[in-house]
Amino acid sequence: MLGQPVEDFSLPSTGGTTFQLSSARGQGLVLYFYPKDNTPGCTAEGADFRDRYAAFRAAGYEVLGVSRDSIKSHENFRAKMGFPFALLSDRDELLCNRFGVIKMKTMFGKQVRGIERSTFVIDAHGVLLREWRGVKVPGHVEEVLNFVQTR
Repeated sequence: MLGQPVEDFSLPSTGGTTFQLSSARGQGLVLYFYPKDNTPGCTAEGADFRDRYAAFRAAGYEVLGVSRDSIKSHENFRAKMGFPFALLSDRDELLCNRFGVIKMKTMFGKQVRGIERSTFVIDAHGVLLREWRGVKVPGHVEEVLNFVQTR
């Protein structure tokens, strides 16, 4: 998939809109998948993207968060955290499956199916440039920012 165009997709987005990949051509895109709104790791990761958002925009990249949460949950999370970027709702796991981020994980000693924290960078022509899987939050957003700033 690296070095290949990402197949077009559309998903419901915060702000009452639908995001479509083909409509974002001409700018780079940082697509980060996270497990759940309002959880500690996801809150910290979103805050890091929020705090560095202006630098991503200056480098020519838009940031989008994706999880399986509802738009209502996303709207509340976005408002609470002051995110300047949109959150996409992938309730049917179409995009999650396309990017292969659904994994079996252990939570509180039980096996659960969920999103593995992952980030993908797509260039202005829709080509997948880089991926990070099994992301640990500390330092991750800085690493992604450094990558897009050197493109």
